[in-house]
Amino acid sequence: MTTSISIVIPVYRAEASLPELYRQLTATMPALTADYEIIFVEDGGGDGSWEVIAGLASQDNRVRGIRMSRNYGQHNALLCGIRAARGDLTLTMDDDLQHPPGEIVKLLEAIAPGVDVVYGAPQNEQHGFLRDLASRLTKMALSASMGAETARSASAFRLFRTRLRDGFRDYRSPAVSIDVLLTWSTSRFAAIRVRHEPRTHGVSGYTLAKLIRHAVNLMTGFSTLPLQIASIVGFGFLLFGMSILAFVLMNYLISGSAVPGFAFLASIIAMFSGAQLFALGIFGEYLARIHFRTMDRLVYVVGETTQPGPAP
Repeated sequence: MTTSISIVIPVYRAEASLPELYRQLTATMPALTADYEIIFVEDGGGDGSWEVIAGLASQDNRVRGIRMSRNYGQHNALLCGIRAARGDLTLTMDDDLQHPPGEIVKLLEAIAPGVDVVYGAPQNEQHGFLRDLASRLTKMALSASMGAETARSASAFRLFRTRLRDGFRDYRSPAVSIDVLLTWSTSRFAAIRVRHEPRTHGVSGYTLAKLIRHAVNLMTGFSTLPLQIASIVGFGFLLFGMSILAFVLMNYLISGSAVPGFAFLASIIAMFSGAQLFALGIFGEYLARIHFRTMDRLVYVVGETTQPGPAP
């Protein structure tokens, strides 16, 4: 194969797994292409990952290291690495060996002329129940944001044509979702099943709270679905309120007496107040994003990069 491939790996507290990941990649890639590079983007984990990356880069000119000035998050680190990629194809994968390099060949075989993005969806999730549940909810939010059913099979193990990044070359919002950004350039997605190894080093940086936050960012940052939900909820409460009012009026006209009870009146007021606050909260999310965009805040800042090492 003559196609050049850039492998982009966001790194967060992966000091223990990086040497083995590098060993497996350099053992696998020569059989797939002679022209490849490995881009490690260290995302401010605070451990010795950068020293490991710098050491690998000093020994092998196919390794490039980028160190973020602080922790920006996985997708921001991915965006940085994708913008630095020089290959015809870009492959993204995790730093924890859960994406086996031996499965890369399946992604390459699946990226046919009519396909621009291929996801390597795990055959079996290797997480706990709550993490798997949160992951499914995130993928549902991603599906709504992407407008593509393939989003249900979205994975950090993905291969796409590097030219797709032209569609989000000038993207600057702090809320980043690589999968949604890819839909700005193409609608030709595919997904295949690949082996997913259990984590052998450290713990996942994606906690349940972070996954929920990511889902909220997806919904409010790349979709108008929350606004539509707010409209539906508001309309539903309007119909409910009109029904209650009609009941009160009918009761008054028929029996000549009003519906007694302060609790009844208080519950109606609380119900409508809650609906209004719910809608205002969603509007506030969108206004906050407009505010952050007007600040022109950078998506990431690169702290330092490695120097090219000798040819292998």
